[in-house]
Amino acid sequence: MADWGPVVIAVVLFVLLTPGLLCQIPGKGRVVEFGNMQTSGISILVHTIIYFGLITIFLIAIGVHIHAG
Repeated sequence: MADWGPVVIAVVLFVLLTPGLLCQIPGKGRVVEFGNMQTSGISILVHTIIYFGLITIFLIAIGVHIHAG
């Protein structure tokens, strides 16, 4: 049986935390901007740190598993 938990969690977090898609922290003019489809180096760094923290919590600390088959 395949464990699809890490794959699903990684894809969902990647889509949700893509800078500029839903939100951007920090934004160009404000701390948080929503749906502006623009990004900066600082924003990419902040979103990468948030992504790493959340994926670590979900996969290592909680241990999300989805078995198919």
